[in-house]
Order: sequence, then C-alpha cells, then structure tokens
Amino acid sequence: MPLKTKRWCVPSEPDDGFRVLICRYRPRGLPKAKETWDAWQSNLAPSPELFDAFYGKGRTPITLDAYRERYLQEMASQHEAITALAKRVRQGETVTLLCSKDCILEQVCHRTILAGLIEAEAARTH
Repeated sequence: MPLKTKRWCVPSEPDDGFRVLICRYRPRGLPKAKETWDAWQSNLAPSPELFDAFYGKGRTPITLDAYRERYLQEMASQHEAITALAKRVRQGETVTLLCSKDCILEQVCHRTILAGLIEAEAARTH
C-alpha cells in the first residue's frame, strides 16, 4: 500500500502524494508559504499529556510499551480521520505522514503506529 512516513522538513518528492502533518503543534517560525504538507491533522498526534508522560515532564517517564498503548487508545477516538486516510490508500493514492521528530525507535514513533492503523483499516474496508 502506498503509505510513507517522513519528517516534515524533508523535501517533497514527486511520489509523496498527499502529505499530512500529524504534529500537535505547527512548526514554529515557518511561513505558510513554506509549508511542505497538504493538510494538517493535529488530532492524529499524541496528546500533550502523552508527550509529557513520555518525556517525564514532572514525573518518571512512562515506558515505550505504555506510550504505544496510550497512543493507540487516543487514536480509537480518531476512527473517522483514520478511515478517510485509509480510503485514499485503498484507492491507490500515496499518503505521506509527516512529523517534526527524527524517530529513532520506529516501533514507538507515532507516525509508524498511525501508519499501521491506516494500513489495517485500508485492508479491512475494501
């Protein structure tokens, strides 16, 4: 299925298709004219509370497994947005999920987790 993940600042390529920024916050200091995405869906990013828990702001950081599980729980309420992206993928359109982080641990990167949810939904609803 044509689904990709990248950092938002990586130059666009012709085969990127529909580029979706999935960050909670828009990149700072970037003029609208220099945006590299077609749509911004902050609702598909981890909540500020989940980020704080993961990075240990004010407490001991949560585990990678706990982060993944909580992100999946948050995305359960985003079924409509995930289904819309899955429909694009199912129809053969490339969708590129963009975030500001350079994900070192792909298994807990929200782009990778979200891509899995979109792929599963695309396969489920033919």
